[in-house]
Amino acid sequence: QAQFVESGGGLVQPGGSLRLSCAASRNILSYYLLGWYRQVPGKQHEFIATITSDGATDYADSVRGRFTISRDNAKNTVLLQMNSLKPEDTAVYYCNYWIGATSWGQGTQVTVSS
Repeated sequence: QAQFVESGGGLVQPGGSLRLSCAASRNILSYYLLGWYRQVPGKQHEFIATITSDGATDYADSVRGRFTISRDNAKNTVLLQMNSLKPEDTAVYYCNYWIGATSWGQGTQVTVSS
């Protein structure tokens, strides 16, 4: 059983918005930090945003001001609101507890294209 299941991706035009969801199989309060990462072919996972159990957030410079990470502890869900999307945001998006994790879920594809 996957620890994290991502959903909400799709095809969107530049300037559009998407809302990604990450459903965790465990109580997300058991994690000090959870985050969103993205990957394109041939490259490592790229840090996008993280949120701690206390609600502190951090963002990559490339998405700051456009993306918002949040969580719903009752639903064991981490969300990523993505606004003002750009073609360079095209990637598979994953959630995990650590960028160095060795196990990743299926991710959800985000394609930004006109």
